[in-house]
Amino acid sequence: MALLAAQPASDTGILEHWPLILGGVGFIVGLIILIIFFSFVQLWIQSLLAGAGIRIIDMIRMKLLKIDYAVIVRQKIALVQAGVKVSTKELEAHVLARGNLQKVVAAVIAAYKAGMDLQWRVAAAIDLAGRNVLDAVMVSVNPKVIDCPDPAKGRPTLDGVCRNGIQLRARARVTVRTKLDRLIGGATEETIIARVGEGIVKAIGTAEHHTDVLANPNLISQAVLKNSLDAQTAFEIVSIDVAEIDVGANIGANLQADQAAADLRVAQANAEKRRALAVALEQEMRAKVEENRAQLVLAEAEVPKAIASALHEGRLGVMDYYNLRNLQSDTQMRNAIAGLGGTSGTEDRNRQNS
Repeated sequence: MALLAAQPASDTGILEHWPLILGGVGFIVGLIILIIFFSFVQLWIQSLLAGAGIRIIDMIRMKLLKIDYAVIVRQKIALVQAGVKVSTKELEAHVLARGNLQKVVAAVIAAYKAGMDLQWRVAAAIDLAGRNVLDAVMVSVNPKVIDCPDPAKGRPTLDGVCRNGIQLRARARVTVRTKLDRLIGGATEETIIARVGEGIVKAIGTAEHHTDVLANPNLISQAVLKNSLDAQTAFEIVSIDVAEIDVGANIGANLQADQAAADLRVAQANAEKRRALAVALEQEMRAKVEENRAQLVLAEAEVPKAIASALHEGRLGVMDYYNLRNLQSDTQMRNAIAGLGGTSGTEDRNRQNS
């Protein structure tokens, strides 16, 4: 009974302190709201004074989306002060897409101040494509000079050969300006350098005499500019200036000398071939002479046999045989007097060959 009597008394005490509890909770909630308010109030005041139109509730939403709301507010203020109209949603979308908001805003403002029509979506697309949109705008406002050929590639000059065979070594400077509408999908500086280099070499090659190019280097620039080298690129060629042109080697004379040396080697090879054929033919003829001489010796060896057979058969008398010997002796004597020696013809030939 004592417990039952004490319970209503405690409930009565809670009811009596209920306003204090509500007041404490309200104080805590108000304190939290006040802290949040003062954390955004400075940026909100700046936005309000600049006419950016970003509310505190918008900043809270950005905070929940883990967006750096301070950057959004400052960039929106910069755009408004420059006179460029871009919605806060577009700024948030670019940040959420991992874009570089500061560079895009700076590029859009610079383009607007320079009188160029660069829309926000185009600038954002260029930035998201990996291009430096701020540098592109700067190059469009202030054209850039490119060395052709690129010294970083290790080749200092472009070498071409005129029709008279003289080599010319040229170096050019190309002034380009960015075309913002072709920046996405357009070729880069390397393409410009390659095309200009090809055009310079072609222009030198079509020159009849190297003195014509040396007297008027502008011929190269005019010939190159006619070829629309900046087509499908992100740049517009403003001018091509030949910075340096020197005379190189006499390629035509060197080629003729090399051709003459090659012809000489071919002629020597052909002569050596003919000499080898002649030597082989000489050896073949000597072999045939030796073969015929061997047949002659065999034939002469048959003569004594024929004489003996004729004597034996009675077709040749003894006196005929001696007359034949006398005739051979007279022949040998005449040959000796004539300086041919007293030996037989076969022996003379053997001695001469030896």
